[in-house]
Amino acid sequence: MVTLKALVDYTDSLLSVEHFNDYCPNGLQVEGKPDVQRLVSGVTASLELLEAAIAAEADAVLVHHGYFWKGEDACITGMKRRRLQRLLGTGTSLLAYHLPLDAHPKLGNNTQLARVLGFERAGCFGNDGGMQLAQYGDLSQPMTGPALVQQLQERLGRAPLHLPGRQTLIQTAGWCTGAAQTYIEAAVAQGLDAFISGEISEQTVHVVRECGIHYFAAGHHATERFGVRALGEHLAEHFNITHQFVDIDNPV
Repeated sequence: MVTLKALVDYTDSLLSVEHFNDYCPNGLQVEGKPDVQRLVSGVTASLELLEAAIAAEADAVLVHHGYFWKGEDACITGMKRRRLQRLLGTGTSLLAYHLPLDAHPKLGNNTQLARVLGFERAGCFGNDGGMQLAQYGDLSQPMTGPALVQQLQERLGRAPLHLPGRQTLIQTAGWCTGAAQTYIEAAVAQGLDAFISGEISEQTVHVVRECGIHYFAAGHHATERFGVRALGEHLAEHFNITHQFVDIDNPV
């Protein structure tokens, strides 16, 4: 068992949260019981995840997508009220780490996605609040666009949307999980053959057509399952507590 304060202090320090200018608060978002023995992790703090965590008798829930985003309505009504009511009513704490979890060099979403896909990171690029979140590297062997589609489907459990670029083999790729499609022009400037992210926007199609880079929209949820799970496993080992990752299906 670990105190909630010790768990939060350690995780905040591990992920260097003070260095990030994020769109939401990182760390403890909802305070519950003073001690933690059972930790449940998941991608997003949806009511379905909270119910699964409460059923598992979790003392705390660890997520990548938490609450209190900049620009949202601050009133505690409707869906937000129901979520907070379940947490407060059961004394279950909520910890959320957004950009700090994307960026961590070992446990982060981008590093963990590279591990799952079998990519070797050569460096980072892009700019988000002064941080270079996207990664790039060489593929283990050059491959066609359809071959990379198959690899992504096998490793992530869902077929990505592929916008084909130049009719050449893909040798270098960049990747950044979640809603990082805006990094595609930085990937072009980096001279990469392909870029992989979670989502796609209307303008992404035009960048592909005009710049010749391959783009793979592999799913926001699908690409961001691995960092929070790795973090949960690390915390469980470090503090000798139990951990369970709950994957709430999301097709986006």
